[in-house]
Amino acid sequence: MGKEETEYHKKMGNMFTMCKDEIRLAGVIHESLSNGPGLRRVLFSQGCKHECEGCFNLHTHSFSGGQIFKIDNIVRDILENPMLRGVTFSGGDPLEQAEAFAGIAKKVKAAGKNIWVYTGYTFEYVIENRHERPGFDELLKNIDVLVDGKFDINKKNERLKFRGSSNQRIIDVKKSLEKSQIIVLDYDKGKNL
Repeated sequence: MGKEETEYHKKMGNMFTMCKDEIRLAGVIHESLSNGPGLRRVLFSQGCKHECEGCFNLHTHSFSGGQIFKIDNIVRDILENPMLRGVTFSGGDPLEQAEAFAGIAKKVKAAGKNIWVYTGYTFEYVIENRHERPGFDELLKNIDVLVDGKFDINKKNERLKFRGSSNQRIIDVKKSLEKSQIIVLDYDKGKNL
């Protein structure tokens, strides 16, 4: 990267020594009913800077942990299961590998699957940085729902559907971009299922 190396890339270290067609994952759940509506594949990104107190995925925080996978193999594996309604990107924080996840999202979305993304960043931050952070814009264009915000142990609520704390929002990305305002989906009252 030489002179073009940014502070962001320096912080991420060897995360960026991977090839463009690779992604670093902490794990995969092949069939899940609890990470979004319907039967879903869940990809757990390796790497997170948020350090939320009470996080239940501590093993996903290191940027050098997990395993490296070829993106095309991940996509092929997803598309081989016709029962999957969609795919969820969780973590760690998928936005730390936004370019790689955008590549997966684009291919999986083209096959008719819906895409959910969990991030510790707020939707406002993602929008504000969509042209500066590699992959943010392309990822936004290819996902359906963004569950945003850090997990807050003081706002933890186990009755909430698809989120861990009440500060987190389930955002309809397409409608939010179209209307230039945040459209929050309400799954807690049985809507949107």
